Amino acid sequence: MNDSPERISLATRIRNNFLTGLIICAPLAITIWLTFSFIRWADSWVKPYIPARYNPENYLDVAMPGLGMVIAITLITLIGFLGKNLIGRSIVSFGESVLHRMPLVRTIYKSLKQIFETVLKEQSTSFKKCGLIEFPSPGSWALVFISGDAQGEIAARLNEHGEEMVCVFLAPTPVPTAGFLMFVPRSKIVMLDMTPEEGAKLLISGGLLAPDYRPKAGPTMISSNVSPLQGT
Repeated sequence: MNDSPERISLATRIRNNFLTGLIICAPLAITIWLTFSFIRWADSWVKPYIPARYNPENYLDVAMPGLGMVIAITLITLIGFLGKNLIGRSIVSFGESVLHRMPLVRTIYKSLKQIFETVLKEQSTSFKKCGLIEFPSPGSWALVFISGDAQGEIAARLNEHGEEMVCVFLAPTPVPTAGFLMFVPRSKIVMLDMTPEEGAKLLISGGLLAPDYRPKAGPTMISSNVSPLQGT
């Protein structure tokens, strides 16, 4: 009977040590696995197109993981450099004119190009802010990523009701790769100070990884005179 507390205490210490080790090792192992998986995926796409005479693996007789990814990054950078001069722009324009003659391909290409131009543009403010909206019912709040102001016909139709609308993306937990595109009135959004990266961590962890925050006077609502992309 006297040994029972000691056995329980020892088992508890072993369990705590195991959990501590798991917390240290699991993220590291998953990060390494994802990194090498991405490298292998890039190599599987690029290496088959490398001529045998130019493939250093054939001369060194040693596998070189990451070679395909390095070549892909180099080629993309080179294409970007060439696309900035007159000859490169002419080639790109000719290629786009060919694609624009293909009905299905034209639609896909235009949509993807607009998305990449919007997201990767240096001065782009898309998805730079997080906010809260009442969803799915009053009193329940959901985290959203601010995409931008509503534009085009949607903005014209919704603004007829007297309030400007904001385009937000509502992502699910724990895999925020799909979700809902929503148009919400400015006054219904509570802006947050957390970055999109911190918001993504909060979603993926199911609320476990909440970012540090120093409380202020109170939550900030988006006023009708301030763009949601300008922060609080």
